[in-house]
Amino acid sequence: MAMIDLTGQVAVVTGGSRGIGREVARQLAEADATVAVTARNQEKLAETVSIITSAGGIASSYQMDVTDADEIKTAAEAIIADYGKVDILVNNAGIGDGGAAPWEMDIDRWWHVLEVNLKGVFMVTRAIVPQMVAQDSGCVINMGSLIGARPSPDASPYSVSKAALMRFTDSCAVAAEDTGVSFFTISPGLVRTDMTSIPRFDDIPDEYWSPIETVGVLCVKLASGMADKLSGRFIHAEDDLDDLLARTDEIIEQNLHVLKYVTE
Repeated sequence: MAMIDLTGQVAVVTGGSRGIGREVARQLAEADATVAVTARNQEKLAETVSIITSAGGIASSYQMDVTDADEIKTAAEAIIADYGKVDILVNNAGIGDGGAAPWEMDIDRWWHVLEVNLKGVFMVTRAIVPQMVAQDSGCVINMGSLIGARPSPDASPYSVSKAALMRFTDSCAVAAEDTGVSFFTISPGLVRTDMTSIPRFDDIPDEYWSPIETVGVLCVKLASGMADKLSGRFIHAEDDLDDLLARTDEIIEQNLHVLKYVTE
């Protein structure tokens, strides 16, 4: 596939201070997008910006806690004031928790995962997407997980948040059908990051891990607009996107790659 050129596009990546968010921001910048990275940790954000600018890219950092509506509003307004628009939004910020049956978990700990992974996405989307609708174009990529499509008894808040995220994404996609704004939920696969550097992942064989670069590649492709006809769908970073694009009519007709009720 030819090199994707995102020159002139402005991207916002939440949770961009480390891990998957940093890699996605780096690859968007490598494709010549201007990248606004957001997170709570200013020191780590500065590292991300330095990595990008040292390689010749354009990036800047903005303080944003996705559970703080005021910080989200302030950051979104600053980004649009600085760059005039936002074309790409990657809702990457997220946390995990679990380790016990759902009824054994602390109420506030359980709910906090939903506050970050679902309400945070909603609030950032609400702050930025109206400007995309006004300009008749945009791409929103929500960082999901395959765990949202199956029961996870020892990580229920994370699983529930990612299942709800799929429904939020396709609801947005239907609402935005005539606006030129596309929405996707993607799964990065199992990636070695700070979030997975815990004992429960110690015994997972090497072949089950996904390269962190793969999710950045997918984000760049989706940001290019090549898959806009699949807006609302769930796409795994290790899916063959060319194959999915070749099967677009089938996927739409059979309503595939979505969270749905199956009776057969």
